[in-house]
Amino acid sequence: MLPSLSELLKECSTLHGHLCPGQVLGARMAILGCNLIGINDPRDKDRKKLIVWVEIDRCMTDAIGAVTGVRLGRRSLKFFDFGKVATTFLNTETGKAYRIAALESSRELAERLIDTVADKKSRQMQTYLQATDEQLFTYEEVVVNYVENDQPGRPRSRVICQNCGEGVNDGREVTAAGRRTCRPCHSGAYYQVASDNNSS
Repeated sequence: MLPSLSELLKECSTLHGHLCPGQVLGARMAILGCNLIGINDPRDKDRKKLIVWVEIDRCMTDAIGAVTGVRLGRRSLKFFDFGKVATTFLNTETGKAYRIAALESSRELAERLIDTVADKKSRQMQTYLQATDEQLFTYEEVVVNYVENDQPGRPRSRVICQNCGEGVNDGREVTAAGRRTCRPCHSGAYYQVASDNNSS
């Protein structure tokens, strides 16, 4: 069973380094997501049943990890950089999945509900603690494209990139023109080797 919201927020603050409105929103989102898919004890008894996809690398993502116990290293947390305050929760045992997104109107809600507090951050914190799930989020049942290579556990496959020689796990390689390469070699990386920049 999950601890109370106040206890969870203490854990979120410890993990993240401070407590902010994004942490409150993420904690509320995680509790709602677990409830919607029938996960009662995500950090212990139900740990192996829960997979979570997050769509932003902001404060709320740390809160979701703190509340649920999902981790990138365990392959129970998946990240897609869509820049959206949205998360999908999957119960792998039942196949039930829900995607939850923060409503844009939830920011304005703080201005309407708590107009006696001068500090914007404090208004948001209080609103995110007091508002209903329906005032904060939209959510819908979804079907997730979740295949064997996405599952936790040992790697299902490993190939060596025919260009750079680095290993690629779990079907993340690209096969084109008869060659198997890693994605950076095929379509470009987020980095560039420093010596390539300094050559004249």
